[in-house]
Amino acid sequence: MFSTKLSVVPKASPLVAAVCALVVVVSGCSTTPAPDKSANWSPNKIYAEAKDEASSGAYDKAIPLYEKLEGRAAGTPLAQQAQIDKAYAQYKGGETAQALATLNRFMKLHPASPAMDYALYLKGLVNFNDNLGIFGFISRQDLSERDQNAAKESFESFKELVARFPESRYAPDARLRMTYIVNSLAQSEVHVARYYYSRGAYVAAINRAQSAIADYRDVPALEEATYILYKSYDALGMAELRDDTRRVMDKSYPNSQYMRKGFRTVENPWYKFW
Repeated sequence: MFSTKLSVVPKASPLVAAVCALVVVVSGCSTTPAPDKSANWSPNKIYAEAKDEASSGAYDKAIPLYEKLEGRAAGTPLAQQAQIDKAYAQYKGGETAQALATLNRFMKLHPASPAMDYALYLKGLVNFNDNLGIFGFISRQDLSERDQNAAKESFESFKELVARFPESRYAPDARLRMTYIVNSLAQSEVHVARYYYSRGAYVAAINRAQSAIADYRDVPALEEATYILYKSYDALGMAELRDDTRRVMDKSYPNSQYMRKGFRTVENPWYKFW
């Protein structure tokens, strides 16, 4: 006959029982949601509070308020304003993916909005600054040395803004940034060409430099591209092409620092005007 021996559990002391009861109470309180202080606020008050939070840099607090306002004032101009302001708060708060998603949704839902020019400008700005990157700043790495997808998307947003709203207050800055992006894309090709040249891969360097010259016009990066061609032809012993390229350099860039001093590091890039 089998029998089971039960262990005897000692009786808990009053102190232990009190601690256990306190833990249960605290646990229960921790799951109780905090009251929504904005429950009885008017849409205008919610917007004012959100603007105040954003103005003080508390974007993490402003974003939920803008989201509440989108729901409370749905179908009104104020809701549209809340959506576009939320995108800006997300952008300033470092939430670039969320900012782009908000802007895309805004443009899809409100194609005739009077704020469409600003939405396009902000979308371009989000991609533009996302591509710059804080680590690029720390390492003095410019846009030409980074992935160019965001730069291309930024350019397309600015291009659409300028084409659709040429008189927009945001158009002049958009044009400046477009100029910078084009040079950045050309400089990206030149950066790769320079890398190949420094590794002795002269044919690859020639191909990338020629690609920059063929695809872009009137940008500063083309001076270095032509110089890389000249140096690569010289390294390969291709005297005729070298001399032809030298004549192009002398005619197009008569005061070229590259011909006098060779490759150089630019401490203060021309594009840093923001």
